[in-house]
Amino acid sequence: MPDTPSAAATSAQAPGAQPRPEHPRPSVVRPDWLCLNGRWDFEVDRADTGLERGLLQRPLAGSITVPFAPESRLSGVEDTDFLHAVWYRREVELPAAWAGRRTLLHFGAVDHEATVWVDGEELGRHRGGFTPFTVDLGHRTGTVTVTVRARDSRHEPQARGKQSTRYDNYECMYTRTTGIWQTVWAEPVPDVSLARPRITPDVAGSALHLEQPLRRSGTGALGDRAGWTLTASARDAAGEVATATVRADLDLAPRLVLALPAERVRLWEPADPHLYDVTITLRDAAGEVVDAVETYAGLRSVSIDGKAVLLNGRPVFQRLVLDQGYYPDGLMTAPSDEALVRDIELALAAGFNGARLHQKVFEERFLFHADRLGYLCWGEFGDWGAVEEGSSRRGEYQQPTAGFVTEWLEALERDYSHPSIIGWCGLNETHQPLTDRGQVLDDVTRAMFLAAKAMDTSRPVLDASGYSHRVAESDVWDSHNYTQDPAAFARQVAGLADGRPDTNVGRGGEAFSLPYGGQPWFCSEFGGIWWRPDTEASDSSVDRGAESSWGYGEPPRSEEEFHHRFEGLTGALLGDPLMFGYCYTQLTDVFQEQNGVYSFDRSAKLDVARVRAAQQRPAAIEEG
Repeated sequence: MPDTPSAAATSAQAPGAQPRPEHPRPSVVRPDWLCLNGRWDFEVDRADTGLERGLLQRPLAGSITVPFAPESRLSGVEDTDFLHAVWYRREVELPAAWAGRRTLLHFGAVDHEATVWVDGEELGRHRGGFTPFTVDLGHRTGTVTVTVRARDSRHEPQARGKQSTRYDNYECMYTRTTGIWQTVWAEPVPDVSLARPRITPDVAGSALHLEQPLRRSGTGALGDRAGWTLTASARDAAGEVATATVRADLDLAPRLVLALPAERVRLWEPADPHLYDVTITLRDAAGEVVDAVETYAGLRSVSIDGKAVLLNGRPVFQRLVLDQGYYPDGLMTAPSDEALVRDIELALAAGFNGARLHQKVFEERFLFHADRLGYLCWGEFGDWGAVEEGSSRRGEYQQPTAGFVTEWLEALERDYSHPSIIGWCGLNETHQPLTDRGQVLDDVTRAMFLAAKAMDTSRPVLDASGYSHRVAESDVWDSHNYTQDPAAFARQVAGLADGRPDTNVGRGGEAFSLPYGGQPWFCSEFGGIWWRPDTEASDSSVDRGAESSWGYGEPPRSEEEFHHRFEGLTGALLGDPLMFGYCYTQLTDVFQEQNGVYSFDRSAKLDVARVRAAQQRPAAIEEG
């Protein structure tokens, strides 16, 4: 399996070392590649007039450390004002050994609208701050100059996730991210190359189904491929398990099946996250290798039986935690690969077996580590941000745009083959009351649901997490409930057996959702217990509404009260034989939001062993 990390830590790379040097895409690896993280020339363009003022031609005034956003401490800039445009430039020396091949320049994520020039020539554009894109440099050799302009307007609706639309942070909204915030890298490929494969596990058939799109770099058709073949082989620790070959000249995305012998079948599951290494090879009519990539796959299934969500045919209660993927020094960018691993390890240590990856499309390496460690994930999207400029988060209704659907499809394509992802959800807390008139929200919610179902028939899809359920055939249903009293909470979530599960409604009782249709149900946000150890023992001098601290409900007066509340809330959900899971808010504090199991710096702030113990009782749905 490609690129396994070293021991866990949360610090950034050593001074002077290249930041984030690991391969950013472990699911599609070629031996030749070049990490372009590090120092780039940089300049803030607050009024977005840089093109008119000559920033494409003249030297930029400062510098920045990529891949960290200019708002972050690790970038070396740490400018947290609104940055409507920023510019980057770097000279890149393309290795002589790459001659004769095309160079692909990859950007893991640039927030929000990127334009890329190479040697003064515009070669690429992309909109969407969470998803990757690629620029084809052609057969260039030697030194090239790459210039990037990133625009991040505060005036237009866009998917921002938890980025504050005010100058400052407030409630559960945090410091903004502008520009490059994931790895920039390059690799050489032949004119016809292998794109990202789509691997679908087939537990019933003991097989891995592989769809391999072919890419023609540059412009033009895929060319004459008569006699070409595509071969895939899977391996485990004992050697080759299965191999298959198909013609590569009949389809744009040849398909093949890796049939696994019964004695070599090993399922991927939390207790044993087994992964098969897979090599994919494209050969020409003479049998010469045109292109080859290394990837991996897990054999597991996700299905629904009544109100149960099954993993490999049996109920596995989803003890999920809300993970927002923010770091004090890197913001949305982890300071190191080890920090990604550490977050999963912290969640597992606290008794969680997975996470909602909340309001952000996480770095792909996070999913790689989740695959390795058997960590269940709901793939989600950072849809918040489509509100009127200057309004509060709750003051205006979300107005998603067509760009949400486009970016969501890019995220689905990127993450399709990760076995750790066990469900999709494109929207979160879309607070629009249900009326008898059609709304933009209805169209976009249905479009994002149908996009996920069309892209992937192997996983359940939730139309929107909490509040405005607008797709009657949504595979699962949920609510968000931050009631802090365990007894009251238990009463509110107790109606599933009668077909009336807890449902979010407006303050005046107005409905957000269509009628519940009997789907599997879980409480996908609860808890959020506001706990600051420095306020223990009835510290009445603390201003509970201060900007420096925010959480749900009245904070416990002691750590003992925290654990009593946590045990009561989780127990109400674990004890329901019809409930398939829950998601506790949240893994860590994030800036002023201080309701994490851990502090923002990932240090312990309470007895994690007790949090774990509260979740260890078998869930009723597993016992049944």
